[in-house]
Amino acid sequence: MTNNKPNILVVEDDRAVRNLITTTLETQGYHYRTAETGGSSIMEAASANPDIIILDLGLPDMDGVDIIKKIRTWSCVPIMVVSARSEERDKIAALDAGADDYLTKPFSVDELLARLRATLRRISYEQGRRPEDDAVFVNGGLKIDYAAGCVYVDAKEIHLTPIEYKLICLLSRNVGKVLTHNFILKEIWGNALPGDVPSLRVFMATLRKKIEPVPASPKYIQTHIGVGYRMLRIEGAEDAAAGGRG
Repeated sequence: MTNNKPNILVVEDDRAVRNLITTTLETQGYHYRTAETGGSSIMEAASANPDIIILDLGLPDMDGVDIIKKIRTWSCVPIMVVSARSEERDKIAALDAGADDYLTKPFSVDELLARLRATLRRISYEQGRRPEDDAVFVNGGLKIDYAAGCVYVDAKEIHLTPIEYKLICLLSRNVGKVLTHNFILKEIWGNALPGDVPSLRVFMATLRKKIEPVPASPKYIQTHIGVGYRMLRIEGAEDAAAGGRG
């Protein structure tokens, strides 16, 4: 990031929506570039090296999912989809292709900014992480010692089954990102059969009972109905982790 101000590429062919997004970014002090077609967005992504891409799926020359796939062949830049497509299959297709988040139009400016801040926190955390930090994950009261295979909540060790441990490790290593059911199934079990989703929900429910202070109102693992799950980054977690390492 340049001068601590992220560079954001806004890919949107609708002038009114594009102006709304760029005006919002400008008032918050963000730097931005724009593109109105898939072809120009790929060129901008390659040449300008943005910190985040805000991407509409319905572009005039190519589908946004194809753009995500192309960019993912060379870049891990966070991609936030902002689209009028609200069907679950569209969200799943974009996230499975490599998008990090999905916001449905019409959207509120406050939610857009909140999603951006969450993505920026994740970028900051990953950039500031040292090699030795990879052995331990700290997020609020949750601590995972990858080397020892132990999980703690508020300094108390929690005993997890092998599947539960794999799930929490997968979510923690992708903190802030929405992981689809298909992605999780492939990573944990090596397949992605639709009939396995109910089993995944059962394992996720038992995991939540063990790590969430109030399982009915989870603060660590967020459900995206019909799509998948996301581990939320707890405010102040980076500072707590840094203090624990000091």
